[in-house]
Amino acid sequence: MSRQDYLFTSESVSEGHPDKVCDRISDTVVDAYLSVAPEARVACETLATTNRVVIAGEVRGPSEITADYLTHLARLAIKDIGYEQDGFHWHDADIEVLLHAQSADIAQGVDAAGNKDEGAGDQGIMFGYAVRETPELMPAPIYYAHRILKRLAEARHSGESGTLGPDAKSQVTVRYADGKPVGVTQIVVSTQHLDESLSSNDVRAIIEPYVREALPDGWIDAKTVWHVNPTGKFVIGGPDGDAGLTGRKIIVDTYGGAAPHGGGAFSGKDPTKVDRSAAYAARYLAKNVVAADLADRVTIQLSYAIGVAQPLSLYVDTHGTGRVDEAKLEDVLLKVIDLSPRGIREHLSLNRPIYARTSAYGHFGRPPEEDGGFSWERIDLVDELRSAIG
Repeated sequence: MSRQDYLFTSESVSEGHPDKVCDRISDTVVDAYLSVAPEARVACETLATTNRVVIAGEVRGPSEITADYLTHLARLAIKDIGYEQDGFHWHDADIEVLLHAQSADIAQGVDAAGNKDEGAGDQGIMFGYAVRETPELMPAPIYYAHRILKRLAEARHSGESGTLGPDAKSQVTVRYADGKPVGVTQIVVSTQHLDESLSSNDVRAIIEPYVREALPDGWIDAKTVWHVNPTGKFVIGGPDGDAGLTGRKIIVDTYGGAAPHGGGAFSGKDPTKVDRSAAYAARYLAKNVVAADLADRVTIQLSYAIGVAQPLSLYVDTHGTGRVDEAKLEDVLLKVIDLSPRGIREHLSLNRPIYARTSAYGHFGRPPEEDGGFSWERIDLVDELRSAIG
């Protein structure tokens, strides 16, 4: 029997964190190609350090997407995040684009030809997860860690709080009682500040109202321990303070450690890459299973081989909360959606420029948008699943 009373911690990082700057630029490159050629292939990695950005990887797409154009888009992304500091400035940074053509060996395995359907872009395992802890069916610790930083970012962008910088991290330790999240025992927030004279107590006074807004009523009490800028000062931030790389915050991007992760990053990859699209599909299925009241908590694993269209396996674990046999649920899930790379992309309409917005504050637990963004968060399979289960 699983534990019912325990503490669990998850962290989040802001859009201005060095790794997230890189995720944003890489996904901006993906969007640039998909906006012109929905079938483009992109595998883009970004490195950022003091006033330097390097964009590398492989692509197959229209020639009008030039290095100069991608450099311009990267500057706009950095500007939108808010970097205008001496050590990392959207206008002054040296940006180098080193993208090259996609490998013909990879292309022949992925592309459809004759009677061969489009294959997966690589081998790998992907996980989806959903749990009845928040209205968005996300684990509470990561969901609220994201909310804290998103609220601080909103205050910064609106000018409501003019002293906060783009780089920030949060961490929340959630107390569970009888298996349900009921409060926060520890709160960690480290946020860049532009006024060098501010102490940790000064920064706490600025951010505390936003943190309280982000958490449910009653979750913070007199016993909650706060750690705000524990080093005492956080003025130098972003890539000037620490180098960033695409794909280094995959647990932040998913479930905060509350569920397994297959290991593949999302950002910088077009949706033929199952690291991204199949992870979205697994979340989509898991969320619909819980929304259909077939389980209170579910983990779904998919696996693929490069060049092979259909998944090698689908595994469902309802962690003892299921209301239907897991083997039957596996059979049903394979029937309600085509889990080939093409089937996933078509069902979720993934060949769109919808990825830059995913690069911070989590790929999951976000409301689906009218233009197809976060389509994997829809719960439109509920009736079909219930009918199929009988």
